[in-house]
Amino acid sequence: MLFEQIQQNKRKTVFVMVGFFALVLVIGAALGYLFMRNLISGIVVAAVLAIIYMAIMIGNSTNVVMQMNHATEIHNAQQYPDLWHIVEDMALVARVPMPRVFIVADDSPNAFATGNDPEHAAVAVTTGIMARLNREELEGVIAHEVSHIRNYDIRLQTIALALSAVISMLVNIGSNMLWWGAGRSRDDDREEGAGNIIGLIVSILLLVLGPLAASIAQMALSRNREYLADAAGVELTRNPQGLINALLKITDSEPMQTADPSSAALYIADPFKGLSRSGAHLFDSHPPIEARVAKLKAM
Repeated sequence: MLFEQIQQNKRKTVFVMVGFFALVLVIGAALGYLFMRNLISGIVVAAVLAIIYMAIMIGNSTNVVMQMNHATEIHNAQQYPDLWHIVEDMALVARVPMPRVFIVADDSPNAFATGNDPEHAAVAVTTGIMARLNREELEGVIAHEVSHIRNYDIRLQTIALALSAVISMLVNIGSNMLWWGAGRSRDDDREEGAGNIIGLIVSILLLVLGPLAASIAQMALSRNREYLADAAGVELTRNPQGLINALLKITDSEPMQTADPSSAALYIADPFKGLSRSGAHLFDSHPPIEARVAKLKAM
């Protein structure tokens, strides 16, 4: 059951990432059609921007994310011995290098992992989680975060952030060019007929709806990876009850004050407590805690 869930979530993640990158190329094609009369040119521009931005983000992700969330690095076991040794133990069990350890001064219990790969990874926990969770529960949380590192979820989330930023950039470029009247002339539109008008409408709709679709894809990726990290974390601790209790304590708490909105999907649970109760959950950065607990109990 555990390994089946892991494989299922890995397949879902591949589909989401392929769709995400395809969305970037489609937005680029829309820009190319609107302003260069060439779909291929727009696709090439979008692909180049995506690759450059991903390279920049991947190379600096740890320090940037930690600064955004006001995290302070601890450098030895004397500062927070329980936390340090738990991270050390879980990394050993997962067979990954010891990640850097950070503390976020916030009373709300939460945690996240970030980085490019297991060799350049970091784990951060809030002061609230240190105060409210016992050792068994903290082990469940750290195992979850170390699983994100082992499964390269940290890189996937960084790539997703980069692709979202590229889509926003492309849409802003297109919006500004439309506002200032760049691109095709009205005479060109009339000469090319009704088919051109339809193409223009579709392209403009893609520019309008692109950021919305990117947000949905990013949230879907985050939700799939949370289920996977829950399952993989239990694989490390062999104790689903520790993570179950931790999730229940985390969800039954106040919102965070220091979390950065753009990195909310990195946390083990929504730091702003904004999970939808509508049933659609398209814009949720995390699966409902009830669903995660149910899956853990079924293991």
